[in-house]
Amino acid sequence: MSDVAAARSAGAGPFSMFERMVAWRYLRSRRKETVISVIASISFLGIMLGVATLIVVMAVMNGFRAELLTRILGVNGHLIVQPLDSPLEDYAQVAGRINGVPGVKYAIPLIDGQVLAQGNVGGGTGALVRGIRGDDLSKIAIVAANVKQGSIAGFDTGEGVAIGKRMAENLGLALGDTITLISPDGDVTPLGTTPRMKGYPITAIFEVGMSEYDSSIVYMPFSEAQLYFNMDGRAQTIEIYVDNPDDVDALKPKVEEAAQRPIDLVDWRQRNETFFSALQVERNVMFMILTLIVLVAALNIISGLIMLVKDKGHDIAILRTMGASRGAILRIFLMTGAAIGVTGTIAGVLLGVLICTNIESIRQFFSWMTGKVLFNPELYFLSQLPAKMDPRETTYVILMALGLSFLATVFPAWRAARLDPVEALRYE
Repeated sequence: MSDVAAARSAGAGPFSMFERMVAWRYLRSRRKETVISVIASISFLGIMLGVATLIVVMAVMNGFRAELLTRILGVNGHLIVQPLDSPLEDYAQVAGRINGVPGVKYAIPLIDGQVLAQGNVGGGTGALVRGIRGDDLSKIAIVAANVKQGSIAGFDTGEGVAIGKRMAENLGLALGDTITLISPDGDVTPLGTTPRMKGYPITAIFEVGMSEYDSSIVYMPFSEAQLYFNMDGRAQTIEIYVDNPDDVDALKPKVEEAAQRPIDLVDWRQRNETFFSALQVERNVMFMILTLIVLVAALNIISGLIMLVKDKGHDIAILRTMGASRGAILRIFLMTGAAIGVTGTIAGVLLGVLICTNIESIRQFFSWMTGKVLFNPELYFLSQLPAKMDPRETTYVILMALGLSFLATVFPAWRAARLDPVEALRYE
């Protein structure tokens, strides 16, 4: 106990070198304290893995939502204008007036229609044809910047169409091949309405990174879409892209005024409300479930410290007889337990950041090892596994882990401080 006496004489204030030295000694493993050391190690690993898992899962879910939002809002407009009283024959004038509204990036007249697409292989697949002007298609950056084959230059002048990469793969089509589109709303004959069937050369193949769009959207020149869907001189809708998608409510009255005709406005939140609400619920539930991992690790700290207090009863008695106060005993065991929580949290944060930084490489590695496609784009919409760490959320995870760790040390430390020298000797 000479080292203890020297440290005691060197400084006896709260969290002094004496208290830190004793706390550190209790953390070190000795042969007769193997069980306590194992429990401390399990607590450390539990907190580390719990914090890392929370950070990684929250980052992946944030990245998943952000990537979906970027692609959904990149392909689809933030506000959809639909006519109420008459067909949208003055679409060019309406779009021009809406383009002048502050906060609007551009307004694009569109014609949408469901068709059956057929290629060189397979029986065909459902597709969404979007009739769009060439200049407007070049404004949709997520499509224009991700044309993998061909070009959208001169899109208006030809009869060619642009399709997604997955649709091309599914139908066995390549650049220059012909895709056949079949619409149920065809020509009216004495025998009834016959489906309309027409082939179009493929002039561009794009990949936006979201399988739902890459496998289902066909961009067609606006004038050709008017002929194909019997909408000569008309547009179906006008899609509006704004500077800040979260401010669409403030723009709605201005857009209605600029339209100068009765219209119905639908924003991106209304169109995707169910989808993003489900993501938010899943995210909250996952956070609650994974927090239990950290809670279990904190309970391990309690059990480990209680066993340590029971094992160190003789030492507590000696410390008390040497003049150590109840507060000093309390702080020693607080530091012992808190050290496990703090180091486990720091290690968990480092591990979580490391995994988030290399999440796609890790996915590819495990896919290579197992020989299976992990995070299948057909099921999860995205071709890569995203991870986006939120500093505020990460801070909350750290504070939560530290808080649980400190709370877990209070009862065992208080119990150690309550022992008097005579009672402590009974533990031997």
